[in-house]
Amino acid sequence: MDRVALRGLRARGYHGVFPHEREEGQTFVVDLTLGLDTRPAAADDDLAKTVHYGIVAEEVVGIVEGEPVNLIETLAERIAQACLKHDGVQEVEVSVHKPNAPITVPFDDVTVTITRSRV
Repeated sequence: MDRVALRGLRARGYHGVFPHEREEGQTFVVDLTLGLDTRPAAADDDLAKTVHYGIVAEEVVGIVEGEPVNLIETLAERIAQACLKHDGVQEVEVSVHKPNAPITVPFDDVTVTITRSRV
């Protein structure tokens, strides 16, 4: 299976279990790896035979900026399901980063990574 990756998609969201996270919001970062067969697109040099990653990126940002959820696990699941709706995408790996998570000790990042497939 071939891979198309998008790294570092950034959007402001209002996700979290604490009131201040819902009120103030914060930046979330999303990485995606889409699994699909790119041979038909490459053979015909045809965008319609692959995934349009620009559209996927816009949809992901829309999900992050959209309806708030408590958990980044839920956010990752919503993103994965949206990606799998694209024709040809057989599998997706989604990492949601929450670099400003409410943790009281020094840290670099909090990340949830999930893999989903049509099968």
